[in-house]
Amino acid sequence: MQTVNTLGTLREAVESLRATGPVALVPTMGALHQGHLTLVREARARGAQVVASIFVNPRQFGPNEDLDAYPRRMAEDSRLLSEEGVAVLWAPDVAEMYPQGFSTNISVTGVSDNFCGASRPGHFDGVATVVCKLFNQVRPDLALFGEKDWQQLAVIRRMARDLDLSYPHVDAIYGVPTVREADGLAMSSRNQYLSAEERQAAATLPTAMRAALAAIAGGTPVADALASLRASLLAAGFSSIDYADLADAASLEPIAAPGAVPARLLVAARLGSTRLIDNMPLG
Repeated sequence: MQTVNTLGTLREAVESLRATGPVALVPTMGALHQGHLTLVREARARGAQVVASIFVNPRQFGPNEDLDAYPRRMAEDSRLLSEEGVAVLWAPDVAEMYPQGFSTNISVTGVSDNFCGASRPGHFDGVATVVCKLFNQVRPDLALFGEKDWQQLAVIRRMARDLDLSYPHVDAIYGVPTVREADGLAMSSRNQYLSAEERQAAATLPTAMRAALAAIAGGTPVADALASLRASLLAAGFSSIDYADLADAASLEPIAAPGAVPARLLVAARLGSTRLIDNMPLG
């Protein structure tokens, strides 16, 4: 695996790869777990050479969020990516990604308005801006993202469609199903912030979500099922709930009752200082 830190070297490395077949981009912020590695495996299963990026993007963190505390372990992450057959690791520093005088911001409205967009103002501007840069830097044929960040995936697809990005085409931006721990908790780099007691309580999140979805599918009004979900989380020790809503899976507009369009249950809740997010499809 070749590790590169400057844009010029990255482009040379990617052009060499492109001569051997399609190139896939797997963007990450590091602190890798099996969810990230599953993206790499999926890209390789599609016959692509993989460029993985590790960049803790300051523009998607709010002023009171965990940018400084976010785990950084480049040596271990590099080893894991190499073992998975990644061809190029793109690991720029902040000055390389955002040169002196950088003043451009990409804002995707609509799909970013609710949920994490409402509770984390500016977050998706930071996501859209850095992912657009990564697409232009690597010019991949395909890109892979975890479905755990469902709203992020929707924002990226909308951005690619609206800006006519051809690297990759919107149809080659793939969502990969959420990878979960044995007790159902979605894998996340932030899970390591949880204390032992909080980690045990965290398993209530996927359990309560599945119960709510089963209730809705069985005819329980959405509002009642969501109220029970919130009550279960608070009873388990969650300190607050940012949102727990059923939404149109494509537009992310909240819906009061299931209908003909695919729906998704999206939840963000806090255990102590740790914010956990998850989502699951209805049906």
